[in-house]
Amino acid sequence: MRFEVLSREGRARRGRLHLTHGTVETPTFMPVGTAATVKGLTPQELREANTQILLANTYHLWLRPGRDVIAQAGGLHAFMAWDGPILTDSGGFQVFSLRERRRLDDDGVTFASHIDGGEHRFTPESVIAFEESLGVDIAMVLDVCVRLPADADELARAVTLTTAWARRAAAARSREETAVFGIVQGGVDRSLRERSAGDLVRIGFDGYAIGGLSVGETREEMSEVTRFCAELLPDERPRYLMGVGTVLDALHAVEAGIDMFDCVYPTRCGRNGRAMTRSGEFHIKNAAYRRDFEPVDPSCTCFVCRTFTRAYLAHLFHAGEMLGPRLLSYHNVFLMNALLEDARRAIDRGGWTAFASGIRDA
Repeated sequence: MRFEVLSREGRARRGRLHLTHGTVETPTFMPVGTAATVKGLTPQELREANTQILLANTYHLWLRPGRDVIAQAGGLHAFMAWDGPILTDSGGFQVFSLRERRRLDDDGVTFASHIDGGEHRFTPESVIAFEESLGVDIAMVLDVCVRLPADADELARAVTLTTAWARRAAAARSREETAVFGIVQGGVDRSLRERSAGDLVRIGFDGYAIGGLSVGETREEMSEVTRFCAELLPDERPRYLMGVGTVLDALHAVEAGIDMFDCVYPTRCGRNGRAMTRSGEFHIKNAAYRRDFEPVDPSCTCFVCRTFTRAYLAHLFHAGEMLGPRLLSYHNVFLMNALLEDARRAIDRGGWTAFASGIRDA
């Protein structure tokens, strides 16, 4: 992996990330393909929507279909027919959201599958080995994610374990083609965030993520912690904010110096009839759109907005047709990718502040 910063405006930066399966222009949004698929969209459609890199999830792939099936297919890229870069989350968030189904200890975490109740165990070493066996471009270390608000002792223990596990994950690496990112934890406690970031930087990773946000804190707290953490991380390494996917949150992230972020939000909105635009969101099933023959977003150039009307999509949702969620998911992913493409151009030409203000004021 190689990362270069090409231009800046304030803290916002425009970069280029060179990975085994391709080059990613940053800042960039990563659609979430949890179980080796971005829900409702084919790899070809994702490419047409200008997607550069996808996220898949270790927890879900570990449980189903499992390492052996993916390995026999020739790796995750071949299995899901996606030839671009892939980042795998470690599954830490999913495991630690199963509070009644998991047992945490210093060595790792034992959990019961949400599918069949079978017992499984993650350690820092087993997670890295699994991710490397998938042949992905970026692997995240196993971390301890805490839902907020949380007491100080719980947050401090999460940071201690996250650091210890990160050190073990770094030592367990065996595949040069897979970059490994550490994850900063600490809730909204700045002293813990500073400690976590410092520990990870001393270990040394290819990139650094800010985790443990979008888990119960306010939007203002998320923005403040993101900005604080970004300043603690090496300038020459990519910075990844985990679990962020709205238009306004994307602007805050880029403004803080973030290079990458992911979220299920655009496709989840699409499946539930919520259309995203740069000036806000609306629900396509509302009565007002039954006879609205405008595009979903008149300013959008995606296939959906060039071809179909709000009335048609409203009809698809009311009729229970699967095409409706697919089309709206496509539009929402395209929108996020186009937003970040324009953000990169704005930073390049020194117009980021005006660009961001224009969207916020729309």
